[in-house]
Amino acid sequence: MLWVLFVLVAWAAAGISCARLCIATVEAARPPSPEEGAGKRELSLYEAAFLSGGPHRVAELTLVSMHRRRMLLLAHTGWATVVDPEGEDDLERSVIGVIGPAGQARIAAVRAAASAADAVRAVADRLVSAGLAVPDGARSGVAAAVRAVQGASVLTVALAAAAALLLPQGQGTTAPVLGWFALPLLLTLGCLAIARIEAHPYTRWASPDGQRLLRALSTEDSLTALAVGGVRALDDPKLRAALTSGRTAHRSH
Repeated sequence: MLWVLFVLVAWAAAGISCARLCIATVEAARPPSPEEGAGKRELSLYEAAFLSGGPHRVAELTLVSMHRRRMLLLAHTGWATVVDPEGEDDLERSVIGVIGPAGQARIAAVRAAASAADAVRAVADRLVSAGLAVPDGARSGVAAAVRAVQGASVLTVALAAAAALLLPQGQGTTAPVLGWFALPLLLTLGCLAIARIEAHPYTRWASPDGQRLLRALSTEDSLTALAVGGVRALDDPKLRAALTSGRTAHRSH
C-alpha cells in the first residue's frame, strides 16, 4: 500500500502549489495605484524600453544609442569599445563605467552589468510609482508559483511511475491506481493552462496603463522601434549580430 502514500504526496504537492499560484495571481491582478495623470503622460525612450522588455531592453537601447552617436563601437563579433567616454546621462555613464573610459568588453557582459545598474533601477522605480510598471514582487511571485505547479506536475508523474513499478504484476491493479494520480495531474495541468491565459499578462513589465501608453507610441523612429520591439526591430544585420552575440549563453544561466 505504499502507493497510497505516493498519492497523498502528489495531492498535497498539487493542492499547495495550485493554491499558491491562485494567491499570487490575485495579488498580481490588483492594479497599482497610478499617479494622477500617469496614464496620459508621454514615455521617454528608456521608459518605453523598460515597459516593453525590462532592464535588458534599457541596456540594449543605451548601447545602440551610444553606438549611433559614435560614443561606442559595437562590433558584430560581440565586443563593445569606448570611443567617447563622456556619457550624457546616468545610463550612459553606467555603461562607460562597466567598460572603462578607454576600454573594451564583451557586449553580453556589459548588457548584464548595465541592466543591474542603479540608473536602470531608478527608471523602474519611477514607473512603478507612476503605476505604469508591474512591481517586481508581483512578477516574480507569479513566475515562482508557476514553476512550483510545474514541479508538482513532474513530481506526480514520477510518483505514478514509481507506484506502477511497486505494484504486483498481473493483478489488474495498475490502471485504478494510476487513475488516482491522474486527478492531481489534471489539476496542475489545468491550473497551468488557466494561468497561461489569465496570469500571463500580469507577468509582463508594463501595467495595463503602461501597456496603453506603449500601444500609442509610433515606432517609425528606429530607436523607438528598438525600445518597443527589441533587437529584432533593428534593420542593421551587423548590429543585430553584435547584440545577440552571447545572449544564448546568458539565458542558459
